[in-house]
Amino acid sequence: MDLSFARFHGHPVTVLPVELAVLLVGVASRQAASQTARMQAAIDRAGPVDALMAPASGCFSTATARALMRWKDE
Repeated sequence: MDLSFARFHGHPVTVLPVELAVLLVGVASRQAASQTARMQAAIDRAGPVDALMAPASGCFSTATARALMRWKDE
């Protein structure tokens, strides 16, 4: 990931006032600790990814797989 922000080279750097930086850090930390953020984090890791990517039938859509097999045999 390129974080160099090449489009900003040659432009003056703007310094944030300390009070604004502290405010932004406080807002970000409160958002990260919010009930919504904690619930979203729980949803994101609710199930094993392997089960989603490798279903028991071996295909993502059993009905579609059957239709394709019938079509292939015709």
